[in-house]
Amino acid sequence: MSRVASLREQYSQATRAALLAAATRRFAEQGFAKTALEDIAADIQATRGAIYHHFANKTALFEAVFEELEHTALQESAEAAASASDPWEAAFRALDVFLEHCCDPVYGKVVWQEGPIALGWPQWLAAEEALAYGFIQQLLSDLMDTGQLERQPLETTTRLVFGMLTAAGMTLADAAESAKPQLKAEYLAMIGKLVGALRPAPNPAFG
Repeated sequence: MSRVASLREQYSQATRAALLAAATRRFAEQGFAKTALEDIAADIQATRGAIYHHFANKTALFEAVFEELEHTALQESAEAAASASDPWEAAFRALDVFLEHCCDPVYGKVVWQEGPIALGWPQWLAAEEALAYGFIQQLLSDLMDTGQLERQPLETTTRLVFGMLTAAGMTLADAAESAKPQLKAEYLAMIGKLVGALRPAPNPAFG
C-alpha cells in the first residue's frame, strides 16, 4: 500500500470514529428522531456527504453506535468473568458489569430506550440476541458442565435468563439516576436467587 493510500485510510478511519463519537452524544442527548445528520456532521466539522461515505442512512449510523456500545459492554463483562476463580463467580462478575452499564445514561438511552424505536422491535431484539445471547448461553453451559447448576434444557434456560436481563436493562435505563444503585443491587440479588434455585442441593453424605 502506498503512503498516500495509507494516509487516506487512516483519515477515513479517524473520520468514522469521530462520527460515531458525535452520533453517540447526539443520540444519547436528543434521541434518534430529533437527531439530524447535519448536526452530527457539523459537530466534527465535516459534510453530510462524509456520513454517507461511511453509513447508508441515519438508521445505519445508529446501528453502528448501538453495536459499538454493546460490544464494549460485552467485552468488559467477559473480562470480568475471565478474572473469576470459578464459573459461578464468573457469571455474577459479568452480571454486575452488565448491570453497571445499564445504569450508564448513554448506554441506557441508546441501547434500551432508543434502540427499539430506531431499529424497530424485531430488529432490535434480533441484534440483542446476536450480540448477547451466545455469551449468556456460554456462562450457563459452564455452570452446568461444572455441576454448579443442575442440568437443564440450555436453550430454554438461556431464553429465560435473557428475558430477566432485558427486564433489568429496561428498568435501569428508565429509572431516575438516584434510584439506579438500589435497583441495580435488587436486580443483582434477585437474579442471583432465581438462578441459584437451580444449584444442586448439598449432599448430606458429604456435608
